[in-house]
Amino acid sequence: MQVVIRGAGDLATGIGWRLHKCGFQVIMLDLPRPTCIRRTVAFSTVLEQAPGTEFTVEGVQAVHCETPEQAIEAVKEKKVAVLADPEMKSLEHLELHVLVDAILAKKNLGTNMNLAPVVIGVGPGFTADKDCHFVVETNRGHYLGRVIEEGSAAANTGVPGNIQGYTSERILRSPAAGVFEPLAEIGQLVKEGQVVGRVDGVPMYSQLDGMVRGMLAEGIQVTPGFKCGDVDPRGEKADYTTISDKARAIAGGVLEAILRRYGAFLG
Repeated sequence: MQVVIRGAGDLATGIGWRLHKCGFQVIMLDLPRPTCIRRTVAFSTVLEQAPGTEFTVEGVQAVHCETPEQAIEAVKEKKVAVLADPEMKSLEHLELHVLVDAILAKKNLGTNMNLAPVVIGVGPGFTADKDCHFVVETNRGHYLGRVIEEGSAAANTGVPGNIQGYTSERILRSPAAGVFEPLAEIGQLVKEGQVVGRVDGVPMYSQLDGMVRGMLAEGIQVTPGFKCGDVDPRGEKADYTTISDKARAIAGGVLEAILRRYGAFLG
């Protein structure tokens, strides 16, 4: 069964990884220059490399494909296919059964119920039974990963998850408009006040001691306040190499939504 996922960032990767492990053929679509910051656990990272390059997350290989035909061959070889195709032009060449919108844009960027037999919207910006068949909750808390058949997910709070009392302080945001230059690597320990990046020469500082868990790729054009990275206050105890608990919970919701529609046929 073929599943197309819009987006290939860390949360979308959690979805793609789980569906792949459950035997689905997974094709992921993202920007030519992805803006994901948790690049060590995002299949979108493969798009930073030449076509044909592979990138592995927790034992699952993703391959940078240039055409739908290459993507079809990749999934036949038990790999996740990743295409630079934000406009979904490749859909007309695929025989997809499920479309998952996991861009996490907090709004709908063109997904509708006519694109596939089952369409799933991840997070706010979608209404079940209007522009998709199911919505999966992404807001942390009791309902994280819940499948919604009528209505929408909770509105975006704008506040990152709390880790050891830190929320918005964890996020590294662009101090200016321009081209981003990282000065720290994912996995590196940093100190409060340390310069960890620059945007057209303007320094970006860490607001706390901890480990860099995410960092935008070099050369991305950003605007003031653009999310460029995050620092985990747990320091050496932070895990930047495996899929997050949030991504796994959301992935479980997507899998449940698919089985609600197709489960009777699988048995």
